Amino acid sequence: MPLEPGRAEVGGVGVAFRRAGSGPPLVLVHGAALDSRSWGPQLTGLGDELTVVAWDEPGVGRSSPVPEGFDLTDFADALAGLIGHLGLGPVHLAGLSWGGTVVLECYRRHPGLVASLVLMDTYAGWKGSLPADEVRHRVDGVRESLEASPEEFDPTLPGLFAGKPSAEIVTLMAEMAADVRPETLALELGIMADADLSDVLPTIAVPTLLVWGEADARSPVDLVARQFAEAIPGAELAVVEGAGHMSNLEQPERVNEVIRAFVRRHRTG
Repeated sequence: MPLEPGRAEVGGVGVAFRRAGSGPPLVLVHGAALDSRSWGPQLTGLGDELTVVAWDEPGVGRSSPVPEGFDLTDFADALAGLIGHLGLGPVHLAGLSWGGTVVLECYRRHPGLVASLVLMDTYAGWKGSLPADEVRHRVDGVRESLEASPEEFDPTLPGLFAGKPSAEIVTLMAEMAADVRPETLALELGIMADADLSDVLPTIAVPTLLVWGEADARSPVDLVARQFAEAIPGAELAVVEGAGHMSNLEQPERVNEVIRAFVRRHRTG
């Protein structure tokens, strides 16, 4: 499936994206220390039936740096602006990890742009989903990583995969890590530490699919996915065997299968 790179000016920020296929729109929002390349299996695997768009969020990849004072609402508004620029709304809106938190904020602020939600291995913000001592532990770990020299800086985190990732995935992760901007990562994870969007979950009034790696050590099924499933009215939970936090890369065929079936059940056109 050919990929079409593009770029849009949204609120004064240049936002790059990759687009594939045609049909009902599915917009994909990546996690921290990642970019649109992390959605390669979905761009190529779902474009036969869907219009699939994956952005490089502001401050990442081919997108412009974030302006001073950029916060979670600005990420959400930029996402809404991209959807509007492309004329795709309402869309099936999917987010992984940090990207799911951005998606929740986008839904809070722009519900009319959202036909359904696909929330993957994510959080209602760290404060909204994790114990306080775990949040402190993660913040300390990120601070140590960001204080390392450029040669020592490693944005990857333990627990991303259930098993040993393939050579192809290792290469992809290394390429994305090489392009990480530490200032953007620091901003993202600072936002995550303070964010509590748990109050959004019971207000969600669109079909919602939860996709979780069975062995996700970053956002555990029993701790976070169950919280989402209990709080979001009518939410469906698909637990992916043999997958950790990066379920879309580790088990792409299974993840594509559940997303495809969900979108088919909730087509908007």
